[in-house]
Amino acid sequence: MHDNGEERTDIVVLVDEDGVEHDFALVDRFAVDTEEYAILVPVLYNEDAENGEAVDFEDEAFIFRIDLADGEELLVEVEDEAEWNQVASVWEERVQDSEYEDDDGPF
Repeated sequence: MHDNGEERTDIVVLVDEDGVEHDFALVDRFAVDTEEYAILVPVLYNEDAENGEAVDFEDEAFIFRIDLADGEELLVEVEDEAEWNQVASVWEERVQDSEYEDDDGPF
């Protein structure tokens, strides 16, 4: 994601069913029809790094629907195949459009 022209990665911490925390990078957030979605990628850390900085991201991305409950946003993993395919298609188009814009010069 970009913030004022600078590359920025938002980290989201999710807790699994065993209570273990996992860090994810928020790659994109967008609407499809009336729903909001987030694309998250697991963060990999370098165990040797003194400051615990993220050094890489996994290749696998996860699609989450953003639901509201009591005014708070909840991430719900999309498991319905039709919904997943629709959101994945929109995200692929967004990535292609972004790559085209990045390659598009002033002329």
